[in-house]
Amino acid sequence: MPTQRRQQIWALAITGLALFMVVLDNLVVTTALPVIRTDLDMSLDSLGWVVNAYTLSFAVLLLTGAALGDRLGRRRMFAAGILVFAAASAGCALAGSPEALIAFRAIQGAGAAMVMPLSLTLLTDAFPPGKRGMALGIWSGISGLAVAAGPVIGGAVVDGISWHWIFWPNVPLGVLTAVLAVRAMTESRGAPRRLDLPGMALAGAGLLGVVWGLVRGNGEGWTSPEILLALGLGTLFLAAFVAWEARSAHPMLPLGMFRSRGFTIANAVSVAMYFGMFGAIFFLAQFLQTVQGNSPLKAGLMILPWTVMPMFVAPIAGAMSDRVGARPLMVSGLALQAGALAWLALASSPDVGYGALLVPFAMAGAGMALVFPPVANLLVASVPEARIGVASGANNTMREVGGALGIAVMTAVFTATGGYASPQAYVDGLTPSVLVGAAVVAAGALLALAVPGRRAARIPAQAAAEAA
Repeated sequence: MPTQRRQQIWALAITGLALFMVVLDNLVVTTALPVIRTDLDMSLDSLGWVVNAYTLSFAVLLLTGAALGDRLGRRRMFAAGILVFAAASAGCALAGSPEALIAFRAIQGAGAAMVMPLSLTLLTDAFPPGKRGMALGIWSGISGLAVAAGPVIGGAVVDGISWHWIFWPNVPLGVLTAVLAVRAMTESRGAPRRLDLPGMALAGAGLLGVVWGLVRGNGEGWTSPEILLALGLGTLFLAAFVAWEARSAHPMLPLGMFRSRGFTIANAVSVAMYFGMFGAIFFLAQFLQTVQGNSPLKAGLMILPWTVMPMFVAPIAGAMSDRVGARPLMVSGLALQAGALAWLALASSPDVGYGALLVPFAMAGAGMALVFPPVANLLVASVPEARIGVASGANNTMREVGGALGIAVMTAVFTATGGYASPQAYVDGLTPSVLVGAAVVAAGALLALAVPGRRAARIPAQAAAEAA
């Protein structure tokens, strides 16, 4: 076999394995949340941080992980990220307290922030332009498979062994993947970029303050000094982040890209969709177990119509987006998802049958799948080619921030209106919180109406130069 062909196969296998491990982990954890809450005697606030600690760490460090790869070597930092993720997984498995679990989940997010962007870059480097479409299609399919398999695998592991074992497989798998990456992949570097450490610190502090205040607001009181201080400082740090990025010579997030309407709307839509999706799955996965008494495995199988739909619908949506443009697919997909979340919120009751949830589960999955490909196409069309990598990283950051905010805001609504005291109390909190998620996704659908048409999708040369 020719050397180049062998290197391409190894690149696809190794980056696909790393991607599967990182994506699978997040969905597996979601299924195990009810068992983790009971075993570690966690409050709802703490349970939210099991997800948000990972999400925020990943979001804040994503662009930095890509920059480190460009400067120090993509293969080297990719392997280092996998080892950090594997070591943190061992820490999660051994955690005996909520605080330890949350801390190691944050470290997991830091490792994933190096793995995710560099896996795509390394794969793109390994294939010539004419063959990248096929490779990226397989890579995306692996991600879809991990999303679909996550709830089922998580349920099976929790049922058959314990929740600790959802983390242990990452350790040998991570070590193997890192060794293979060093031995079988070629090193590459990008244009050396200076790390925006002030920007990273300001963004991290701002997001932490806002999410902390939203998660703890009901418990501590919205006018308590802790919450007012957290929200105030968080907002102040985020404003300082924007001001810093506007004048920095090497910004973490080049604000000039937001001059493109397509880029701005693509990111706003991503925030809205992940807000509703992450928050709804967080509560509905617990509803199927805590309220209806299903095992983790059965709950994972019940959610499967939601998570498996992107595998079938996304390729079709990708082909259609080249023909009809991004706007109709994004609007219809977000509207479908908003309707599905509203349906789930209003249909949920302690004794609701699965048949009443099956159709909205499938609707939600189909709606997500209609949005993913056109958002990617819109991003590529909205920025200069030299900025596509940065634009992709920025969009991933926005999506994770949206997910963290969704869980935080919907947790605040849930705590104010319901709780775990009884099945009905849980539903009393679930219904308004998921309706909030549906409203945010519906707002995203309205925003998508302003997406540029196909002929106007590419920004003018002058705007491209400014964005660069």
